[in-house]
Amino acid sequence: MIAGRYLAHQEGLPKLPVPPLQQTCEYYLAALTPIVDPEELNHTRKLLEEFQKPGGVGERLQKGLEQRTKKMENWLSDWWLQTAYLDYRMPVVVHSSPGVVLPRMEFSDRQGQMRYAAKLIAGVLDFKSMIDNETLPVEYLGGKPLCMNQYYQVLSSCRIPGTKRDTVVNYTLVKRPPTHITVVHNFQFFVLDVYNSDGTPLTIDQIYIQLEKIWNSSLQTNKEPIGILTSNHRNSWGKAYNNLIKDKTNKESVRAIQKSIFTVCLDAPMPRVSDDMYRTCAGVQMLHGGGSRWNSGNRWFDKTLQFIIGEDGTCGLIYEHAPAEGPPIVSLIDHVVEYMKKSEMVRTPMVPLRMPQKLRFHITPDIKKDIEEAKQNMNIMAHDLDMKVSVFSHFGKDFPKSQKMSPDAFIQMALQLAYYRIYKRCCPTYESASLRMFRLGRTDTIRSTSIDSDKFVKAMDDPAKHNTEKVALLDKAVKAHRAYTDMAIRGQAIDRHLLGLKLQAIEDLAALPEIFMDTSYAVVLHFNLSTSQVPAKTNCVMCFGPVVPDGYGVCYNPMDTHINFAVSAFNSCQDTNAARLAQALEDALLDIKTLLEQTPKAKL
Repeated sequence: MIAGRYLAHQEGLPKLPVPPLQQTCEYYLAALTPIVDPEELNHTRKLLEEFQKPGGVGERLQKGLEQRTKKMENWLSDWWLQTAYLDYRMPVVVHSSPGVVLPRMEFSDRQGQMRYAAKLIAGVLDFKSMIDNETLPVEYLGGKPLCMNQYYQVLSSCRIPGTKRDTVVNYTLVKRPPTHITVVHNFQFFVLDVYNSDGTPLTIDQIYIQLEKIWNSSLQTNKEPIGILTSNHRNSWGKAYNNLIKDKTNKESVRAIQKSIFTVCLDAPMPRVSDDMYRTCAGVQMLHGGGSRWNSGNRWFDKTLQFIIGEDGTCGLIYEHAPAEGPPIVSLIDHVVEYMKKSEMVRTPMVPLRMPQKLRFHITPDIKKDIEEAKQNMNIMAHDLDMKVSVFSHFGKDFPKSQKMSPDAFIQMALQLAYYRIYKRCCPTYESASLRMFRLGRTDTIRSTSIDSDKFVKAMDDPAKHNTEKVALLDKAVKAHRAYTDMAIRGQAIDRHLLGLKLQAIEDLAALPEIFMDTSYAVVLHFNLSTSQVPAKTNCVMCFGPVVPDGYGVCYNPMDTHINFAVSAFNSCQDTNAARLAQALEDALLDIKTLLEQTPKAKL
């Protein structure tokens, strides 16, 4: 790692704590209460009593975690990277990598596309210089400095497939860090050097000229979209990868992509759709590229950062989730968008620039077979993703704030209500909480379904309940959510602690404690709602797939006077429907607002 300011800052951050065992067990029971039946709950209560006995298995595992804390920078981070990402064998496409939809751009031809791409590349390089020179402003949350490590992981890094587990490589730390990006156009990959020999970045004008050269030398679509291989199931891709890199040329080409600072995908236009469907189609483009007939082959999905720029003005990005969470990606976007507003094309002295190098691949019959398989699987995935990206325009953060309520808790309660109205039950809900107050902190889970949210959603549509009571229950539910959020960001939530106890048992080669074989544990981890608030200054929205076959992925960016939502589900599940949940969410937000406005404030 780079010495200097960054390290000094990191050393000053506290270590991630291990919460008290009894506290986690109590909160675990509370989390189960609204989602499992009373018999199950009783059974689990007995198991937890057994688990917590003095001198028992729980105490032993807890001590193990506390020992682990002493000898590591972060007791969780390695385990989390492995279990949440690198051991996960589903495709990264849809199942793991989030996409971001940027506002639609006003261009409709290749010149506009390339001008935009050139500015964007320059903007990312400008952000990179802040990372390299360690002038990136430290972020704070509630007056406390945050861990900045994720910013050092997103550029010049890439995931590498394995037949059983993957790895991540980061080339920023080598003696001669990479000076090129990868550009993909018509399924063909190019190496574009973005620095002059004296180390200065190319100007926007120079980048534009280089992009034009790339475009002109890739007019015909490549017959074999080699990039589609990266969208396959990880074990299949791991096998295909080992086969692919046996050939020296292929190995060098793949290495050039992996080492590049980031990737830019110059996409063909999307199928034309109506304006109200536009954002949804753009979301789908970012997540998977629309299938093998469209842009899915115009990607290298293992690359940490890929910017997508369509000829029709559809722009955004997709990122491989292992190295970082949404917020660092979004602040990079915010920086780039600001940079692009103020930068004009500067005429530069015409130094002849080297032709960008096209990466060659030798396609053997075996590799061709792997490509065909990946295409088929990709098209099945593309057909299966049900997506709805919408703008809720009636109000934004301004309304909950006027009611002295946390906007995030307010939105989460509306989501609980929307789900309850459709399914007449509450479900396990995941909302990510940042652990960046701690060294190398990633995330923990805010459990939005609580005993209090359960009471509120059941009362909301009950004609026997008075409005004042409903408002009181809403208020209580919002406060409970806020309290759990605060607990989570202080490292006191239950999900990562329970995971740690389980992994500690596996590491000790002990028998897995019964609480982890209990039905309740499977239920509590089956997140029918997987949600995330990813706020940005830019009017964009992040989107991701559901984490269970019968679930939803819900991401939102609350702006001052509107809220951007992305809801996903799978078509293969008869019970879920993204547009229906999006509509129910819109109704719930409006109904809660009406309830608050119609109910006179109690005199305090």
